[in-house]
Amino acid sequence: MTEWAGHPGADGFVGVFDSGVGGVSVLQHLVRELPGEEFHYFGDSAHAPYGAKTADEVQSLSHEIARRMLADGAKALVIACNTATSAAAPYLRAHYPQIPIIGVEPALKPAVLAGGSGKVLVMATEVTLALDKFHRLEEQWAQDAQVVTVACGGLVECVERGDLDDPALHEVLERLVGRYRGDVDRVVLGCTHYPFARKQIADVLGDVRFFDGGEGTARQLRRMLESHGLLREGYHGSVSFASSIDTPEEAALYQRFFNLPC
Repeated sequence: MTEWAGHPGADGFVGVFDSGVGGVSVLQHLVRELPGEEFHYFGDSAHAPYGAKTADEVQSLSHEIARRMLADGAKALVIACNTATSAAAPYLRAHYPQIPIIGVEPALKPAVLAGGSGKVLVMATEVTLALDKFHRLEEQWAQDAQVVTVACGGLVECVERGDLDDPALHEVLERLVGRYRGDVDRVVLGCTHYPFARKQIADVLGDVRFFDGGEGTARQLRRMLESHGLLREGYHGSVSFASSIDTPEEAALYQRFFNLPC
């Protein structure tokens, strides 16, 4: 079976995917950086959270999404998910070497370089923290700061439900990171769902600075499109959403998150 008929050129769209609504936080950066591009976003909410799955499962799910996007005319892919980037990006790049595939990673480097008097807290999924990609990042930068990592099981599910004012979200955050209140001053949001809960995290931890990989991912996408001659300039861009939960309510949820400050 043919997975990809050929490169669509600069007129193709940029495919962006995540396990659910979280990658919309990255999409916001992409649209600001590249307002002339056509973005097709897919959230695999039916299989969320990826952070609770094995690396092989995440790789398989990511490959199927990538295959469909490329068959539909994607000129580049953005893996707007830290877990899927860690588990599937090398595989997808090897499988589709002709196109730019950009991932996102925990913003540990800028958090360490920003300096501070407290520890750096990295909030991420269990899979992200367990894979070699993060271990290499931590080995490179943890020597310059005291780094604490927390696998935030249950947090993605809270964000996916869409009610960020739900007391249950505060309870989950208190359980996960409440003990670090006053002990950390920089927080790395190592899952693309977490930027939507910045306010709630700050309510638990106090006065902290946040770092996430969305802005760097957007800059890297621009560089890759330029280097491949795929930048779409002089146009008014567009954004479309699809989800593996194909209901009007789910579509409205994605649009609402896209309009949220992040």
